Amino acid sequence: MRELQVIIAFSGFIALLLWGVHMVQTGVQRAFGKTLGVWMGRAMGSLPRAFGTGLIITAAIQSSTATGLMITGFAMDGLVSLVPGLAAMLGANVGTTLIVQALSFNPTALAPGLVLIGVWMFRHYAPGRTRDLGRAFIGLGLVLLSLNELVTMFEPLKSAPMLDTALDALGAAPLLALLASTALTWASHSSVAVVVLIMSLAHHGLADPTLAYTLVLGANLGTAINPVLEGGYDDNPASRRLPVGNLGTRVAGCLLGMALLPWANEIMAVLGQDPAHGVANFHLAFNLVVAACFMPIVRPYANLLQRFLPQRINPDDPARPRYLDESAREVPAVALGQAAREALRLIDLLRESLQLTERALLHEDTPAIGRARYLNGAISQLDQSITAYLATQDQESLSAEDEKYLKTILAFSTNIAHAASVSGMGLLGHASRLQKKHWILESGQQQELQQTMDRLQRNLRQAASLFVSGDRHVARTLAFEKDYFRTLEAEAADRHLERIKTGQIEAADMGAFYLEVLRDAGGVSAYLVNAAAYPILAHYGELLPNRLRESD
Repeated sequence: MRELQVIIAFSGFIALLLWGVHMVQTGVQRAFGKTLGVWMGRAMGSLPRAFGTGLIITAAIQSSTATGLMITGFAMDGLVSLVPGLAAMLGANVGTTLIVQALSFNPTALAPGLVLIGVWMFRHYAPGRTRDLGRAFIGLGLVLLSLNELVTMFEPLKSAPMLDTALDALGAAPLLALLASTALTWASHSSVAVVVLIMSLAHHGLADPTLAYTLVLGANLGTAINPVLEGGYDDNPASRRLPVGNLGTRVAGCLLGMALLPWANEIMAVLGQDPAHGVANFHLAFNLVVAACFMPIVRPYANLLQRFLPQRINPDDPARPRYLDESAREVPAVALGQAAREALRLIDLLRESLQLTERALLHEDTPAIGRARYLNGAISQLDQSITAYLATQDQESLSAEDEKYLKTILAFSTNIAHAASVSGMGLLGHASRLQKKHWILESGQQQELQQTMDRLQRNLRQAASLFVSGDRHVARTLAFEKDYFRTLEAEAADRHLERIKTGQIEAADMGAFYLEVLRDAGGVSAYLVNAAAYPILAHYGELLPNRLRESD
């Protein structure tokens, strides 16, 4: 019974450690994700800058996987070449070691204060950057608390025969130890948590230095697997060049590390005798050595990846940019014009997607759902391409007017992509549910929904027109569309409540479903307003009605 309690407690604190690391990562990514992506795109011009960029961003978000996905996105859009991308990943791998170095000094005393500050920020502020940073502080506090408890728990485990037997078996089979640590890191999505766990084992003498260093090698290998599985957009081999290249550097580093293991303890002893610090130092040294070995040969290594993973392009792919011409970067006005043309393509794709969504909702057209989802995915990818293209534009060559236009294009593209997301997750989800349950909307609901979808198409045309013309009168008209959809939803809600009062249960169920459809249609319209109307009204200094502000 005692052993079971220890196992449950140990597993619980491991879960708390992983959750704390997750909160730190998501908190920083939510607070600075877009900014970090834009900054990364601007700082990838040379190999040293790319290396430093990968290091700094990964040290901030503590996720080389997230950094790798961002860099892969830039590389797939053709906005970052493979060579600086690989250099940035080498820097990202070094960046993951910095938090481990900090935790090796056991700053547990800071944990209560971090949690207190984080909870206050999370509860006191509205959703936004400050609240997201509060989430990160809470996560960091949980990491420190869980580490302290794990260190305490390992003390009585010194005499546990099962753990001692398992670690002896791993020590006698280095390859098995490497694979076990690799699998654990891949499953947990966090090399930081696994390396910190290894530090605790070493601190209590449960793992000798050779075993600890072998487990660290596995942790470094395991964290490179996730980007390979998550980084490719499609069946294009070129989309996997960067994550596969990163995995290749880790494999080569692990082979070198395994060969040098007999002398690793003597080398690490020069930096200190504390076993926990020795693990952290080995983790840092491994990534520094790998970076030092591959930085000089990164160009031929990139050529090798390009040879074995060739580009495969589908010219009819709607997600493929048509106007983002790299040669246009020398003239900012031309580059921004090309980005604006690409942003208008989002309108065409969303128009077709909404037409298919209407058919799926009103005519039970099952193939239309799949086609609409495909188009919404293309809109998301095209928005990422536009963002990356603008992010990597030379800021020094932009005038004040150019910078304002760039932000307008970014806002338009982002909001159209959000509208597509609401349509895909909301309206298409409702269409699938409607067909799965074989429900049929009432004739009045069908007629009203037809008018609503027509209204969305009209708002979409107005948004496109506003993006080109900037007409403030049309902007006012589009801005008040939020009032229309709010009234439409309120009237449907009143009808729904009335049916509940009169005991029309079956009709009430359909009414609740229909209310959700209208609410998501209003969400699509709201993003169209944000994309085109609000920037123009703000430009002219017009104050928006309070009821419109509250809905943002």
